[in-house]
Amino acid sequence: MRFGLFGSAAARRGSGEFDSAEGFRDFIEYNVEAEALGFHGTFVVEHHFTGFGQVSATLNLLTWLGARTRRLRLGTAVIVLPRHNPVLLAEQAATLDLLSGGRLDFGIGKGYRYNEFAGFDVPMEEADARFEESLEVLLKAWTSEERFSHHGKYWRFNDIVVEPPSARKPHPMVWMGAGSERSIRNVAERGFNLLLGQYASPDDVAQSIAWFKAAVEAQGRRFDPMQVGVTRAFFVTDSAAERDAALDRRLQNRMRQLKLATRPDGTVHGGPDRATGDPQAVNVNSAIYGSPDEISHRLEALARVGVGYVLINGGGSGGGERGRQSMRRFAREVMPLFADQASAQAAD
Repeated sequence: MRFGLFGSAAARRGSGEFDSAEGFRDFIEYNVEAEALGFHGTFVVEHHFTGFGQVSATLNLLTWLGARTRRLRLGTAVIVLPRHNPVLLAEQAATLDLLSGGRLDFGIGKGYRYNEFAGFDVPMEEADARFEESLEVLLKAWTSEERFSHHGKYWRFNDIVVEPPSARKPHPMVWMGAGSERSIRNVAERGFNLLLGQYASPDDVAQSIAWFKAAVEAQGRRFDPMQVGVTRAFFVTDSAAERDAALDRRLQNRMRQLKLATRPDGTVHGGPDRATGDPQAVNVNSAIYGSPDEISHRLEALARVGVGYVLINGGGSGGGERGRQSMRRFAREVMPLFADQASAQAAD
């Protein structure tokens, strides 16, 4: 089992002595330390118009991080294709992949937050069609050795050649967020890697991996557990009171984010993991909070159902030095317990 990071940073508006860049700088230092501690990669969100400063220019932030690191893989979770010019995006992603030596994990998705579609004046009903057209252009932009034109429903390009080339061939590693059986099988059939959300229950994670594995093998390819990134919120503490307080912070953050995904008619789209049911139960069932032993038991259960790459999200810790200490304990007291599993998977 390998471990990576999943998360965001905050750059709030400020004036006077308030430093808007402080949250981004803390995020960079957190990831630089994570590389030194042995984490495999990091995945960063993309969100807009939140009012609380979530990362919006993901590739820009990862480019800065790429210059500060040497081995850490640099992931997007996810770039929402329906609202990006695919040619500009192909150029920016290839630039990052080239400069980082092929370390880009290019995670893509269709989007789910109503406030973002409304803000960009893009109908949510067009998300699927825009996604498919943008992906078609992206892949062609990365792989075409000749100039080409594209005249689609949403995008038109005339006699173009996209530069620079990416370091990885034929294109950067592509990951895709998905939750339903149909969408998960679709990811496998495209030959992409799969990202699973942090609120999916362990049982749902097991089912998702089973669908993905079956679809991969049906194409005559070998399933590798590292083809699936499973996000889990984590917080290492020996105090029940601290654990419960962190769980409560995570729940409040979840409810705040769900408001951004709520349509005017009250319909809520909870993201690709589509975690439904009692919010408190979903919160407790999906997080790995507690002592190193408690966290290890939860990770062992995930390993038994085929999870090989766990992306830990420390947002529930409250961030700052408390989050840094939690990550250090995870690396020191939990990760070594799974080192043999990672070696065995690599050997296989």
